[in-house]
Amino acid sequence: HVQLVESGGGSVQAGGSLRLSCRVSGWDYNSYCMGWFRQAPGKEREGVATIDTKGSTFYVDSVKGRFTISIDNAKHTLTLQMNSLNPDDTAMYYCAADTPAYCSGGLFIHRPRYWGQGTQVTVS
Repeated sequence: HVQLVESGGGSVQAGGSLRLSCRVSGWDYNSYCMGWFRQAPGKEREGVATIDTKGSTFYVDSVKGRFTISIDNAKHTLTLQMNSLNPDDTAMYYCAADTPAYCSGGLFIHRPRYWGQGTQVTVS
């Protein structure tokens, strides 16, 4: 039973930083594609950053140079370091995971099956 649990959200002022973590348990696959999505009120959920077993990463243009996705395989933890935050980054952030068949070039090409419950990020 795969479980993803996010932590690290909160409220910060513009220009500040936050670090989101996603603890993954029950992952029985040898490889993965994992990432972060976000959804702001009244907007569709969008992919923010993705990483796969080969280390390929994807970032949406709006966060390139500011956000960094990484994974600690030993700790089974996916991390999103967010710097230079601005109010447009305000959203509920979700981590997601699936097998590499759901990704191409580090980008999800199908909606992942496994999701966390979300953590709120508010930038003022």
